[in-house]
Amino acid sequence: MTAYKTFSETDVIQYVQELGYFKKSQDLHCVEMGDGNLNLVFRVSDAKNNSLIVKQALPYARCVGESWPLTLDRARIEAEVLLEHFKISPEYTVNIIHYDAALATIVMQDLNAFEIMRGELVAGKRFPHVGRQLGRHLAQTLFYTSDFYLSAKEKKRQVARFINPDLCQITEDLFFTDPYRENERNNIFQPTETLSLELRTDDNLLAEVAELKAKFLNNTQALLHGDMHSGSLFVDDKTMKVIDAEFGFYGPMGFDVGSPIGNYLLNYCGSAAKWDGKQKANHLSILKDITRDTWTVFAKEMTELMDDKTQDLALQSPTYQARFLRSVFLDTIGYAGCELIRRTVGLAHVSDLESIQETNARAVAEANAIALGKALINKRHSFVSIEDVLLEAEAIVGA
Repeated sequence: MTAYKTFSETDVIQYVQELGYFKKSQDLHCVEMGDGNLNLVFRVSDAKNNSLIVKQALPYARCVGESWPLTLDRARIEAEVLLEHFKISPEYTVNIIHYDAALATIVMQDLNAFEIMRGELVAGKRFPHVGRQLGRHLAQTLFYTSDFYLSAKEKKRQVARFINPDLCQITEDLFFTDPYRENERNNIFQPTETLSLELRTDDNLLAEVAELKAKFLNNTQALLHGDMHSGSLFVDDKTMKVIDAEFGFYGPMGFDVGSPIGNYLLNYCGSAAKWDGKQKANHLSILKDITRDTWTVFAKEMTELMDDKTQDLALQSPTYQARFLRSVFLDTIGYAGCELIRRTVGLAHVSDLESIQETNARAVAEANAIALGKALINKRHSFVSIEDVLLEAEAIVGA
């Protein structure tokens, strides 16, 4: 068995040629292009612009260093989640070509014709198709990996296969615990410090976050991507592709649906603070459409799948299915609220807010993100539809 070693660019070229993806005689170019928190990511290309991506897990969190060790098994989780999701939704999932357990590497399709959605939204570009496509992708991947479709034995086997304790622990801490406590990992913008302190004494908010965390810990509803945000979506003018599933595990469906919605709303808060006039109005309108479409298409397709494809006789009850979808909606809104808060006062910030150069504008954006996050978490049980979420955003941030 090949022993694990951290790849250099030269190692990557040798590796892909040994796998047979390029001729050994070819002059290849390799560049390390990863700017993420955990892994190495390389692009290998030839003179004809044929290319592949090689991703290697490090035995620690790249953003912190060796003081934060991590399991290499996360590469297996990522590869197998994406392979499972590709079977179900190939149109919207990156194609995994090869996985190497010993070296913790994944070789995958190069999406060089696409752009990362977060950066494009920060720049004010529009992708009105993404909400509809992501809603469809989420409905398909979540339904076909759930108890509605899988036999009880197969579902339990899959839950065991995708147990992901190290990466789930990161989410449990960074998403639900650290932002509401004093913690050295928190990264707080000085003008936002007072609002951050207030989070720690809001008893109702803390109870609601605890409820959402308990669901994350215990509800094995479907095979989640686990880190579904605008940095995990590659987009072009017509379609999208989902990448980066190393946080995948069996959990509550609303977590995968709520995380991207929370990120759309982070961009909403940032864009409202830094722009004005027609540019602001147009961009916020697109963000509301994407948010609306993500939930609406997900709910419609999930309803149709439950009605037509549910295998378990007990779960075929239309009344139960309606109740289930309502519970997913409430979870979705709660997890979206948690995403707004943790991206503002936790460890992992986003350029939607951090790229705002003017101090007062950024302070306003972060205050609105926290206020909207709190409102979604605390008031979600009173929301009837996604329109209530958009009205809340308009009331706090502006139209």
